[in-house]
Amino acid sequence: MAKCPPTVDQQLPDELVAEMALLSSKAVAADFIVLVEELKARFGSSLDAVLLYGSCLRAHEIGEGVADFYVVVDSYVNAYPERYLRYLNAWLPPNVFYLEVSKGEQKFRAKYAVVSMADFESGTRQWFHPYLWARFAQPSRLLYARDEVIRRRIHRALAHAVITFLRSSLPTLDSSPANAEAIWTNGLSQTYAAELRPERAARARQLAQFNLDEFARLTAHATPALKDSLEVLPDGHYRCVADAVARQHSLKRWRLRRWQGKVLSVLRLSKAAFTFQDSISYAAWKIERHTGVRVEVTPMLRRHPLLWGFKVSWQLLRRGVMR
Repeated sequence: MAKCPPTVDQQLPDELVAEMALLSSKAVAADFIVLVEELKARFGSSLDAVLLYGSCLRAHEIGEGVADFYVVVDSYVNAYPERYLRYLNAWLPPNVFYLEVSKGEQKFRAKYAVVSMADFESGTRQWFHPYLWARFAQPSRLLYARDEVIRRRIHRALAHAVITFLRSSLPTLDSSPANAEAIWTNGLSQTYAAELRPERAARARQLAQFNLDEFARLTAHATPALKDSLEVLPDGHYRCVADAVARQHSLKRWRLRRWQGKVLSVLRLSKAAFTFQDSISYAAWKIERHTGVRVEVTPMLRRHPLLWGFKVSWQLLRRGVMR
């Protein structure tokens, strides 16, 4: 995975780390813990941490939905007895799996992604593509950590995700005064367009408004590390200080991220065929939901998931979703 210039660790504001620690420690419904206990049993001594993010977190309950977890492991060798899963996870993290747990008459469902601690830290700080740092700049919950050392490493990785998100997206703004809502709406719009999930601008704005208090605090706490990118105005607004050349360079990088993201999304969806229960149907539903492109799932394509991946890529290219 290509890397951005690293954020110097000494520039990570203590207030930002503390804010991410506070956000990630907020309580969640007990239903989520049922799934976490199953993940702990599944990964045993290799498990470093479990994080919850996504729509179920925003809804505060699972209900009939599918919870989204990130499982952070100490190494892929320790996490999997199967060698092919180790190679797939190291080649293109994360691996994605499906989890279903029954408790009495209730059934809880989750999708969980597996990533090593080394990849999690690198992905929130140095990856060129926003796959990890865009997700974890947003509020998440740390539902399990092996020990306090791991907990602190996760908190710092979450803080780095905010810095990387802002540093990467701020230069695409003009020099007009902007508030936290405008800054995060712009950043979320850029990152959504860089994956096979091009939500409209209204969706980015909706999320920015939903988490506005948190995003406002995160922006304020991050500004000491962004002196080369962001100026704090007397009225509490901000101004991007990037010049026209820096802005053009940033826009070029985002165009490259959009191209890279479409390719990586198809590769990850194809890879999920080997790890995710009924992944072909799930992937087809996800593609249609986010792009409007309906992909027919035939028996032959179920038997040959890589062929399915190539067919998806071709259809998306023909319809202009991938460029």
